[in-house]
Amino acid sequence: MKFLFIFLVFAIASPAFAEVEQNCRHIQAKAAREACYQRQEAALAEKRKQAATRVAPAMPPSFEEMKREDAALNRQLRSICRGC
Repeated sequence: MKFLFIFLVFAIASPAFAEVEQNCRHIQAKAAREACYQRQEAALAEKRKQAATRVAPAMPPSFEEMKREDAALNRQLRSICRGC
């Protein structure tokens, strides 16, 4: 059970790192391999940046907006005819 947990943590935590390793590992020349790693890291950073902007939470309504909505709802509730 402990092994499965450790494996899942590793698999979830580093899929992008594993992708970088597999794409550049086959390059024999050290300078070219390092350049490949740098390009991959830049691409990964850009993906993370884009993902962070997409996942940004929506701004909660301001207090004034909530106050106006509450007032409108109260007017609607008071105008309901009960028992007419």
